[in-house]
Amino acid sequence: MALLRRCLAALLGMIVFLGGTASALAAAACLPGRAWLVRGAVLCQDPAAAAALTWPVQETAAQPPVVQAQTTPVPTPAPTPPSTAEQGTADPPAATPEPAATPPPSAAPEIEDPGAIRAEHFGQGNGNGYIELEAGTVRNLTDHSDAELRAAIETPSLPFEVEVDSDEPQVLILHTHATETYQTWPDLVYDPAFTARTQNTELNMCAVGERMAQVLNAAGINTLHDTTLHDSPSYTESYDRSRATAQDYLQKYPSIKIMLDVHRDAIEDADGTRVKPLCTVNGQDTAQVMIIAGCDNGSSIPLPNWRLNLRFAAAWESAMESRTPGLTRPVMCDYRYYNQDLAPGALLIEVGGHANTVDEAVRAGEYAAQALAELLGGTVE
Repeated sequence: MALLRRCLAALLGMIVFLGGTASALAAAACLPGRAWLVRGAVLCQDPAAAAALTWPVQETAAQPPVVQAQTTPVPTPAPTPPSTAEQGTADPPAATPEPAATPPPSAAPEIEDPGAIRAEHFGQGNGNGYIELEAGTVRNLTDHSDAELRAAIETPSLPFEVEVDSDEPQVLILHTHATETYQTWPDLVYDPAFTARTQNTELNMCAVGERMAQVLNAAGINTLHDTTLHDSPSYTESYDRSRATAQDYLQKYPSIKIMLDVHRDAIEDADGTRVKPLCTVNGQDTAQVMIIAGCDNGSSIPLPNWRLNLRFAAAWESAMESRTPGLTRPVMCDYRYYNQDLAPGALLIEVGGHANTVDEAVRAGEYAAQALAELLGGTVE
């Protein structure tokens, strides 16, 4: 009997426990979301802790309408507008040009206090102090009489013989003052801060020498062009350095008969205006050229064969002026050295001046070389 009572008591306790648990779970199920699961789990593990929790009361009012979350829109970058050229309204902005020596600018940049340039065509001389040639003239600045110079000039043949279409070099072109340069715009103004010198071989004397070499080689006159910058970094003793270069070539190539030192002039008026010697050839502005033939003075300028150099100078002058009238200034025969003792065909030629443009100078070099090629028996197309 006692056993029966204990069993009934245990059964009653279990019924009470299960009833409480069911009530708690029913209450937890009223919680929003999934909170009832959490609360139910707590109840099963620790009924005392679950009883101490504050249970939210489920609202019986109508649920508010569900509102979609409004995300702040991320602004979309505006598309890059097409260039004005694509729109057909104007030219597009110019792109940053690649650094290059050529082509030169078509107009002068903004220059603070620019200097002026004027063009002048230098004609041929006549009368005392000038020896007239078949075309062109020689200006006599020596103590020798005009008759003496004329006798040297009128000798009918060149003082050397050039072999056309030879495999061996016949002509050497070099530049004692290779960094001499020109204007890079056609406007008649210059920048006083510009020294008219550059190491850029596309803008300095090397550009002129290169064009001359191209013409001579194309005509069958084997020509070497040395582009050593003999005046850089130091102008002093540049003639000593170019002499050493020339001697090296002459030793290596004894076939060389002609050595041309190609320069440019620098002419200025008293007020600082720069003067560019200019002619027009085939409708194009072209620099004028001037040959300088040295003369022995018996002491400091030892040129024992100067008459041979002068003969060559006069022949080239006449060839240039006959082929391209107005291209030349009179040959200058003066007490100058210029390493012309190295060969009877050694001459200095000034191609334009520092106020000429690069194009004008290169064009002049081309015409001068064409005349020389014909003089030497080459074929010019």
